[in-house]
Amino acid sequence: MSKPTDLVQGTLDLLILKTVALEPMHGWGIAQRIQFISKNALQVRQGALYPALHRLEQQGWIHAEWGDSENNRRAKYYSLTRAGRKYLEKEQAQWERLSSAIGLVLNSTQS
Repeated sequence: MSKPTDLVQGTLDLLILKTVALEPMHGWGIAQRIQFISKNALQVRQGALYPALHRLEQQGWIHAEWGDSENNRRAKYYSLTRAGRKYLEKEQAQWERLSSAIGLVLNSTQS
């Protein structure tokens, strides 16, 4: 297995928003889901995750509330707000347009 890749700056917010759009989730669960879905290619470190969650909460894109985790521990569960959903849709469309354009350049065989 290859070494997990560090996230490109700015993409962590998008991945977190997409993850909590599916269902409310606590921090550790968010990191585990991103790693699982990416087939271990992406690894979110705690030192990057929690500042990002705080930043997203401050922006009003996610909402946090305390709940009990699957192992009966208190944990903050994060969910997407209406503003967060709108921002996610815009950023996801921009990301897909950009990655498609980069793919065209990288796969170009014409001089």
